[in-house]
Amino acid sequence: MKIPRNVSGQEVIRMLTTQLAYRIVHQRGSHVVLETDEPSHHRIAILNHKSIRVGTLNVILKSIASHKGSTRDSLIELFYNSCSEVSLLGAG
Repeated sequence: MKIPRNVSGQEVIRMLTTQLAYRIVHQRGSHVVLETDEPSHHRIAILNHKSIRVGTLNVILKSIASHKGSTRDSLIELFYNSCSEVSLLGAG
């Protein structure tokens, strides 16, 4: 599955906190550090930019998929689903 284009850091952070049990630990500059304890401890820094580069997003998704025992494609599908839910809620 293709990696989404023009994804903002806020969209990635929203998906991770609402769908994958990550929580915001702190922010330093444009880097937001998230962590989870499911299934074990994992921390990741997300750039809080208007648009995250495709390669950067790919590395983020691979890291999370590896930690969660999932695939990158399943995370991309989850991301598309969470984005469509947000747009549907905002349309009403």
